[in-house]
Amino acid sequence: MVTIGAGVVDPFSRQLTFVLFLSVVVVTLFAALLIAPQRDEVAEFYLGNRQMSPLRNGLAMCGDYLSAATLLGSTGLVALTGYDGLLYLCGTTVAWMMVLLVIAEPLRNSGRFTLGDTLALRLPQGGRAVRLALSICTLTICCLYLVAQLVGSVALLTQFTGVPSTTTRTLCVVVIGTIVIVYASLGGMPGATFIQIVKAVMLISGVAVTAVMVLHRFDWNFNALLEAATENSGIGQRFLEPGLRYGASTTSKLDFLSLQLAIVLGLAALPHVMMRLLAPRSTNVLRSSVVWAAGLVGFVCLAAGILGLGATALVGRESIIDTDPKGDAAVLLLAQSIGGGILTALLSCLAFVTLLAVAAGLTLAAASSLAHDLYGEVIRKGRATQAEELGAARLAAVLIGVLGMALALLSWETNVSTLAFLAFAIAASALLPTLLYSLFWRRFNSRGALLSLCGGLVCSVLLVVFSPVVSSTSSSIYPSVDFAWFPLQNPGIVSIPAGFLLGWLGTVLTRRQETSAYEEFEVRALVGAGADTE
Repeated sequence: MVTIGAGVVDPFSRQLTFVLFLSVVVVTLFAALLIAPQRDEVAEFYLGNRQMSPLRNGLAMCGDYLSAATLLGSTGLVALTGYDGLLYLCGTTVAWMMVLLVIAEPLRNSGRFTLGDTLALRLPQGGRAVRLALSICTLTICCLYLVAQLVGSVALLTQFTGVPSTTTRTLCVVVIGTIVIVYASLGGMPGATFIQIVKAVMLISGVAVTAVMVLHRFDWNFNALLEAATENSGIGQRFLEPGLRYGASTTSKLDFLSLQLAIVLGLAALPHVMMRLLAPRSTNVLRSSVVWAAGLVGFVCLAAGILGLGATALVGRESIIDTDPKGDAAVLLLAQSIGGGILTALLSCLAFVTLLAVAAGLTLAAASSLAHDLYGEVIRKGRATQAEELGAARLAAVLIGVLGMALALLSWETNVSTLAFLAFAIAASALLPTLLYSLFWRRFNSRGALLSLCGGLVCSVLLVVFSPVVSSTSSSIYPSVDFAWFPLQNPGIVSIPAGFLLGWLGTVLTRRQETSAYEEFEVRALVGAGADTE
């Protein structure tokens, strides 16, 4: 995630970035208001008109999936750790393969507006309790990731102003948060989709142009790029060997494995990513859309790897560390080196727009779950009118946005990577087991779903609370105390198996139920019978 330690942008780039960002915001806000749902129809607010082409759907999926961490954090990781950073990028690409091959089509066929609709169709007995647990998990994941985006916007601002004052920090969070609220509460899915497409086009164009400029510097010889990166890394051949970041000890290796599990499995189960899979109007459109998204995500990750290597080769690893020990400024230093102020401003603007777009998708997903699952189905028991539910969704988007801003201001000194990785771990430990069991296990029941959802959530949070993230080290939230009995910073290696185990245990300890409901569900999920009529 974005954590830049000192200002790296010159005055010209700063002014140009402000103009570009303001232009993008004005255009996208105007467009979002123009295409916002004009009628009291929840389907239009939650999923848009479902008439988009596969390419536009794929761009929107790519926009939802990739965050600013891919542009700045992952690129910096490659620049500082070489092989380990490239391996980290591979996790992002593999995660989308999980979506493509396993989840996308059955989820789209069995879903309606939210994941709660899929679970209610699959588990009619105890459906309200499952929806309530699902809403709590969704709200927790979205808030953690939203706070990470808002805190990241402050860290990104640091490149312009150095360490910002309290007033500047508050102003940045409030402005970004307010724009996000407008996108989600007024624009709904059509508005969020527009900003996702704009962001995806900008992201793909930005990394492509920069990668081409890097390769051109080395006469399109990738080996020459690797040799220059190795030479300027200051650590020789170790730059291209595993273990530079995660191989110091057995604990660090386990931590890396845990992180990769959370990324691969958690990214696939993030609420705003799964909600996007419900938007295509037909199975055929979904298949084409996911293929487009997979190709675009893979391309951006490949380009990010080239940018990271290019930063080491042209700027130097030591210079990057001197500017930002975590490497998040690497891509901006590279842009300054090969493209001057204009390219730096373009990539800086791109980073801000990426933060905005991801935050808007998260806010919309959380608001949809609260309005549809919690208010519409749990509190109003399905009796809410469309106008009522739509009003609840708009209000929920405002409340979630305000809550995210408040938490971001309270936790701005927290390592935002921890917040993001905890969100991934909860998604992988609570949502993914429940979804996979629901789609593919005939015997799965409501008790198993409740145990999986609640157990995965509680296990993930507790393991982080009792980890070095919170206490025992100088970089912990409370460095002066020590109650870190769990040695890893990423809980996934324990919490993900625990989520699957609890789901299995809750199911097998319950008397076997009639499976005729699953047979109807299975036909719809796998074949799509009846899915296109709703």
